[in-house]
Amino acid sequence: MSASASAGNNEAGQGPGESIRMEAKASGGGRVYQAGRDQFIFNLPPLPAAPIRQIVEGDVPQRPRAFQERADLLARLHERVDGHGAAVIDAVTGTPGVGKSLLAASYAWACQRAGWPVIAWITAESEDHIVTGLAALARRLEVAVPEEDAFASAVRARDWLAAADHPVLLVFDNATAVEQVRRWCPATGAAHVLITTRNRAFHSLYDEIGVGVFTPDQAVSFLHQRTRLTGPGAEEVADELGCLPLAVGQAGAYIDRRRMDYPAYVRLLRGYPLDRYLPSQAHDEYPHGTAAAILLSVDQVEQAVPAARDMLELLAVLSEAGIPRTVLYGTTEPDPAATEGIDQLLADLADTSLISFSEDGATVLMHRLTSRVLRERAQHHAGVSGGEAGSHLAKVLGGAVDLLHRFNSHIPDGAATWVARAAVDMLVEQTSALYAVTCGLGDPSEELLSLRAWCGTYLENLADPGRAIPLHEQTLADRERLLGGDHLHTLASRDNLANVCRAAGDLTRAVSLHERNLDAFQRVLGGDHPNTLGCRNNLAYAYQAAGDLGRAIQLFEQNLADRQRVLRAGHPDILTSRNNLALAYADAGDLDRAIPLYERALANQERVLGGDHPDTLTSRSNLALAYADAGDLDQAITLFEQALPIYQRTLGEDHPDTLNCRNNLALTYHAAGDLDRVIPLLERTLADRERVLGDDHPDTLQSRGNLAGAYRDMEKDFGRAIPLMERTLADRERVLGDDHPHTSSSRVNLATAYRAAGDVGRAIPLMEQALAAEGRMLDEDHPDLLTTRNNLAYMYLEVGDPARAIPLYEQVLADFERTLGVDHPQALTCRNNLAGAYQTAGDPARAIPLFDQARTGRERVLGSDHPSTLNTCNNLANAYRAAGDMGRALALYEETLAVCERVLGVDHPLAKIVWDNALATREQANADPP
Repeated sequence: MSASASAGNNEAGQGPGESIRMEAKASGGGRVYQAGRDQFIFNLPPLPAAPIRQIVEGDVPQRPRAFQERADLLARLHERVDGHGAAVIDAVTGTPGVGKSLLAASYAWACQRAGWPVIAWITAESEDHIVTGLAALARRLEVAVPEEDAFASAVRARDWLAAADHPVLLVFDNATAVEQVRRWCPATGAAHVLITTRNRAFHSLYDEIGVGVFTPDQAVSFLHQRTRLTGPGAEEVADELGCLPLAVGQAGAYIDRRRMDYPAYVRLLRGYPLDRYLPSQAHDEYPHGTAAAILLSVDQVEQAVPAARDMLELLAVLSEAGIPRTVLYGTTEPDPAATEGIDQLLADLADTSLISFSEDGATVLMHRLTSRVLRERAQHHAGVSGGEAGSHLAKVLGGAVDLLHRFNSHIPDGAATWVARAAVDMLVEQTSALYAVTCGLGDPSEELLSLRAWCGTYLENLADPGRAIPLHEQTLADRERLLGGDHLHTLASRDNLANVCRAAGDLTRAVSLHERNLDAFQRVLGGDHPNTLGCRNNLAYAYQAAGDLGRAIQLFEQNLADRQRVLRAGHPDILTSRNNLALAYADAGDLDRAIPLYERALANQERVLGGDHPDTLTSRSNLALAYADAGDLDQAITLFEQALPIYQRTLGEDHPDTLNCRNNLALTYHAAGDLDRVIPLLERTLADRERVLGDDHPDTLQSRGNLAGAYRDMEKDFGRAIPLMERTLADRERVLGDDHPHTSSSRVNLATAYRAAGDVGRAIPLMEQALAAEGRMLDEDHPDLLTTRNNLAYMYLEVGDPARAIPLYEQVLADFERTLGVDHPQALTCRNNLAGAYQTAGDPARAIPLFDQARTGRERVLGSDHPSTLNTCNNLANAYRAAGDMGRALALYEETLAVCERVLGVDHPLAKIVWDNALATREQANADPP
């Protein structure tokens, strides 16, 4: 007598067999002015077979007029390159104004002429500057896309540089912290890295190329070339300025524009009333004559060009790393006709050597000493504007804030921010610089804090919580200190911080911040104010993310009722509340209430917002997920296939929402058993998320776990599945913490994979650990907690311990039926499993009625052709056979086999199992005596 083959009497999750816990997610142009160029001496030999395309990234300074090439220093730099296989790093050091950046730039020009494939100029004042610059390089190298997370893109750029087999140049300009630069230096390859810095701590790690002032001959040569005067007195000018390159440059430009001789300039310099314009302690800190030389040039251009003062002072309070022309235009899409006046003004200022341009002309550069002198003049002396000392600088700062607000008005919010990443980086850099200057003088204005809040929001939109959270934290701290804890702007900042914490997986902190905020909103504005209702919605969402569905549903229900009472019919906030409540119902397994609510929300959003609106797409995806949970896979696949091309068309292939939709479509194919489409789609989604969001982003970790589950379920490839699941669990423990719901989900998945691979010894302790963690963080009736309990009972039964399995199954079934209803798919699965446990324990009298109830329930809910229904039919036939009722067993096997072959095909695993069971039953019936 043959033994019966089983299709899986016990089911750890929904559907036939043990199911993995898969995770779906709801969801500068313009005119360029350039001075004449002088002959250069230093040249690098051209590369053999130089690359066709050369990339020059960053704001490499232009060559100034009468530039003095310091060939001895350049030769020393080049000596470090020859004969080295690893990255060569030099610290170019010196006091302010000696020309550190110009020395690095002159080497960059030589590398450019020699055909080096990549020359990258990275501002290194902070790690944020470094990350932003390297991310831009990654996009130029085409190892990233414009929408990629900045940190992930920066890592890819560094890795590309480390693998380069041709010489490439990487300049970190104005570096401040050794470790910030060190971690971004390529460790191998043919890269030559230059670091310009005033921090002598760099010398302990890297070779030093010290940069001093001009020699007297260099200073005189510069003055002769710049002024075209060879008369007496140049030596005296150089000596008066201490041969400092910055000051000598100012002197040459001034003498040339005023057409004066050298002795006259020395008399002006010595007689300049510095005490009138600068505090005495400030000008004593400058190299000799520098401040006077700068202010002489400033006075001259301000007298000749009326708008020069405003522009110079504006540039002095913005980023010392450079100001893009588009920021000065106040728009991301400037009209050349409207910007001609600004371009002409900048050209006039460049002619005085007070400013310069990057090589491509798109960025305006002002030396840091010049900026400092102008700021201190504006703070110490009100000048032509009158008023108290310091008031003029406040006016300058206010004007800079207004300019950045105009620029900010052209950056789109929400999903559309992804197409404006370059503008966001500009705004963040300029706002951060303005904030630093302002805080050095006093408290920031509310207008500046508003800009900072926008920067944090844009970074959150770009899935960059690493930069968004510190911005929101500081803005909240400033507003609490300046405005008080209950001010509306303070509440908005607290809400912003809570939202980005939730997105980053810090759910405990998110809930705490939202709870504090809701109490304040109700106290300050009342329970019906739109802001209060918005805060209640956000708190409910945080509860839901933390697994507290009871409190989440209660708040969502209250919010929907209040919004329907307070707002006009069809208001977008009502549609959002309806969608959010449906999502919470679906998470709680209450599909009978979720699906009608989703359908109503989707119909209203299509009518009010249109079919392409992001909120409409979210509702369509959420409805598809609910259909999938209810077993209506055809309807779910249709909705996802409708939504995906709209996401691709409106948001782009790499937008996170597009990737979410593709992930969810793949999981629905998985549930439908569509083997040919599942794994390629999941592999593509994982690769795209790694590229766009980075290896540690929660969505990337989700994709990695889902792909591992597909390897396990669809190909039985435990060699690929288990290492991928182990990596996902370790990453989630590190990134999200031990008690995050996603971490627990990874634990469950790995345990089920161990069990499927036959390693129950490792599976059971891991499942017990997952159950303990979920008991700490989830509501007692949370579906995930009940499913984990069901999975653990399944494993107890598999190791022959029905005494522990049956009570656990009985408890889970009672909980599912009480919380989800007797016909919920998970309740039907648990009923099937409990029946299997009774059968394993030798109690067919209790097993058969439960199998029969599970079968009729699945026929009613899922349909008679659904694989789960057919699996239960096979299990019921097994129970009849075990009880000796061969007639009913064989009839049910044959009926089930006919449906399996018609619906699934003769080669489907379930069809083969039922066929084997029917054959064995016939043999047993024929062999038994009548």
